[in-house]
Amino acid sequence: MAKMQLVSFKGCPWVQRVAIVLREKKIDFEFIHIEADNRPDWFRAISPHNKVPVLRLDDHRALFESGAIAEYLDETAAPRLHPGDPVERAVHRAWIEYMPSFVDITSAHAYVDSEAEFDKAAALVPAAFEKLERALERQSGGPLFNGARYSLVDAAYAPFLQRHLFLERIRKIGHIDKFPRVKAWAEALVARPSTHSFPPAEFEAMYRDMVKRRNKWISQFVDGPRAAAE
Repeated sequence: MAKMQLVSFKGCPWVQRVAIVLREKKIDFEFIHIEADNRPDWFRAISPHNKVPVLRLDDHRALFESGAIAEYLDETAAPRLHPGDPVERAVHRAWIEYMPSFVDITSAHAYVDSEAEFDKAAALVPAAFEKLERALERQSGGPLFNGARYSLVDAAYAPFLQRHLFLERIRKIGHIDKFPRVKAWAEALVARPSTHSFPPAEFEAMYRDMVKRRNKWISQFVDGPRAAAE
């Protein structure tokens, strides 16, 4: 195998997290896209949890779980994206650990079946943004989590902040506007080339189509105003 292969469901944010790290480190790789509803036997053989991402290092070795893959890449390829100081590194890892909870809170309104449920889920979003706003204030001046220096925290949150901005263009809840550091961080990540596995307008259109096909309450608004990136 000439280069690393990143096995993916097209558009998966957890795969995107790994792709970002690979691009930040300028590691040559290729995508292998498979269908979630038709996972081939060779994939099941190298993915113990039957999930993506899987990073095939060579013909004999493969890694799974996005966090573990990101840590491996950071240990084996320059530039290091974790801080050198052990305390700072532990703080960064702690914020990465919080990321799945953040995602659950800030995206829950996209998965409900009624307006009442949507409003209830959206009302919980500010608490998650407030935590990150305080973290960004403690770190440094931005625009990234660690100031001007890109980190694994940025790579972890970038796919999900990007999707939150997409959701805002489908059905705006406006909470991110109340947290200027978080909003500036999200916009800085979206503007960074490493965030993108597809052209931005193409990917936003893909995401909007996925939201529409999910057939939740928010889906009815997908065909409203065109995405700002288009």
